[in-house]
Amino acid sequence: MIRKIIHIDEEKCNGCGACVTACHEGAIGLVNGKAKLMRDDYCDGFGDCLPGCPTGAITFTEREAAAYDEQAVLENKQKKAAAAQQQAQPAAPAFHGCPGSMMRQFHREQTAPAAAAVPMQSQLAQWPCQIKLVPVNAPYFDGAKLLIAADCTAYAYANIHEEFMRGHVTIIGCPKLDAVDYSEKLTEIIRSNDIKSVTVLRMEVPCCGGLEHAAITALKNSGKFIPWNVVTFSTDGRILDR
Repeated sequence: MIRKIIHIDEEKCNGCGACVTACHEGAIGLVNGKAKLMRDDYCDGFGDCLPGCPTGAITFTEREAAAYDEQAVLENKQKKAAAAQQQAQPAAPAFHGCPGSMMRQFHREQTAPAAAAVPMQSQLAQWPCQIKLVPVNAPYFDGAKLLIAADCTAYAYANIHEEFMRGHVTIIGCPKLDAVDYSEKLTEIIRSNDIKSVTVLRMEVPCCGGLEHAAITALKNSGKFIPWNVVTFSTDGRILDR
């Protein structure tokens, strides 16, 4: 239809944005620093934007244009109001504690178990398994492949039993919760027994570095040359380094 509608002269426009503010229908926006009529059906042709233009870049014209759509304008206003309200919500407070204690939530895809799935078997080879509780001279340490695992790794990494614990003697601990340096006891375990290899499983969080440090210190202090490696898991259960 032919109707009265605004026209914006980009040569005269200085990009001040006064017309954007003056247009209650949201028909005008700034594009590359210039005012632009975004949608014909948002412009009611009343010209509220004309007096606000300091350069006289806006005038009326008559041309083929879509009819003014009051419902579309209303819906656009509601959408902008909702977006503004969301932006006005206070941001979550910054976390200032230990990175390992920062709250996180993981969204997992739930899949139905296979109909004939065989229950996984535990690969824990001995008891106790806490570093603080295991005896230094336990018989299961002789000829053992030693797995030193941070407590959380068993929960973060789904396949830890099959992929890491199978064929190993597993001892676990958390230097942060136990508030102890494991290096002395680990040194005695490695020094007093025929340990074939040492694997350390840790989380990516800084406090887990205490477990890695204790194991490496024990290896050095034992006076033995034993193959060893460290595997690091992310908090959402991925292997980051091995």
